[in-house]
Amino acid sequence: MLSNFEPMRLFSVSFLIVALNTVPILAATPELAPTPTIPAAAAEQGKDVVHQLNNAFAKVFETVAPSVVIIEISKKNDSETSAFEDLFFQGPPDENNPRRNQRSPQPSQSEGSGFIVRPDGYIFTNFHVVEAADKIDVKLKDGREFSAKVVGSDEKTDIAVIKIDAKDLPVVQLGDSDAVRVGQFAFAIGAPFKLDYTFTYGVVSGKGRSKLLATSGYSISDYLQTDASINPGNSGGPLCDIDGKVIGMNTLINGINRGLGFAIPSNMAKEIGDELIAGRKIMRPWLGIRIETLGDDPSIRDLFKGIDKGVVVRTIEADAPAYKSDLRPFDVITQVDANSVTTDSQLQHEILKKKIGQKVELTVWRKGQTLKVPVTTGELPNEISRASNEPARPPQNREEEVGKFGLQVQELTKEMAQRFKLGVQRGVIVTDVTENSLAAQQGIEREDVITEVDGKPVTDVKTFRDALNQADPKRGVLLYLDRKGSKTFAVLKAGGGEPPDDR
Repeated sequence: MLSNFEPMRLFSVSFLIVALNTVPILAATPELAPTPTIPAAAAEQGKDVVHQLNNAFAKVFETVAPSVVIIEISKKNDSETSAFEDLFFQGPPDENNPRRNQRSPQPSQSEGSGFIVRPDGYIFTNFHVVEAADKIDVKLKDGREFSAKVVGSDEKTDIAVIKIDAKDLPVVQLGDSDAVRVGQFAFAIGAPFKLDYTFTYGVVSGKGRSKLLATSGYSISDYLQTDASINPGNSGGPLCDIDGKVIGMNTLINGINRGLGFAIPSNMAKEIGDELIAGRKIMRPWLGIRIETLGDDPSIRDLFKGIDKGVVVRTIEADAPAYKSDLRPFDVITQVDANSVTTDSQLQHEILKKKIGQKVELTVWRKGQTLKVPVTTGELPNEISRASNEPARPPQNREEEVGKFGLQVQELTKEMAQRFKLGVQRGVIVTDVTENSLAAQQGIEREDVITEVDGKPVTDVKTFRDALNQADPKRGVLLYLDRKGSKTFAVLKAGGGEPPDDR
């Protein structure tokens, strides 16, 4: 409780402060020594910690940089493209413009980074850095320059190995990327914007980032994410920890200087790189299915009553291992050999652990029932063929339009199935899809063959129309499709949004 004199004392103090701020001081006043908030000993100790950290950062660069290389590549330009550009932008040559069409094709040049992993000149870098290069030049930190050749590459992981003819080179020390922790320091070394040997730092912002780079719908790497500044030219360079060990290979950039850099884990780079150096082909198991995590597409979620987690089979590729099994589109995979899977990434990882030709048992939910489906893995092909987006149109006889869905169909005949090399003999074939219709939104294409509607077999146009009349568009109509031999599905739902992306 304030005494009677405290208000007056507060007023006096306030008046004194105002007076000091407004009245000139005629006489010198003695300086008041600041009251220390941190003890001197503690302040010195804090400086020591900063100096130690400063030295540790500099030591990382001094340790790793001699093993980092700058990679310059040259590619031949397409002379036809250059001529077309001349014609498009400048017009045909004439006497008034002698410069027209006189440009000779110049080779394009680009720059990337890499790091030496063996003293005899083997270097890890990105596949996209050296892809289609006609000439590769490598510059070392000590100023020496060498020509390089590609030893091997793996597009699906974006990893390549190149070699220079040199000996006794400084090499990086590879760390264990599995032991990396989110929040630890991370350092990137490379040549962004042709600025040789740039060093940036940040932290590991995340682990297990997937679906950043998909090749033929098949994403391999689980990337490390960092906020260390990574720009064009850093690709292929090392991401290091505080001990100077390489924990990743910088590869993907999501915007320049936006705090989103990605790196291939060092364990994967070493595994793939060692195989390439040994001259072995990179072979991976696969089932031949396109999948998505249950719940990723909310427009079809209501059709999976009775199950909350799992991986939806979107498409079964033609002639793939799964095509020869009892697996069906719209199945929900919940386990692989008794190991639970709840996301598409988990399922892919489980399959990648298997050997080619190994039998796996999938636990599958299908319309309220749990089934065991054995599948024997095959070898992942380099290219996964997809049906053409512009197929030849079937003969337009006996077409019937399903107006509310935007489909035109006709009965599939045996002759038609043979002519278009279709994988089924019965059903109705889609002859046209109305632009921006419900069917178009769900990715249905001309020449798709509809074989079932909500589980009811379709043998001709009549059975197709009868099945549609019994279906509930508000809940969603499930169509089973055969697309040039691949098995897939589509859900026509009133008010449904855009179809999900293939994975």
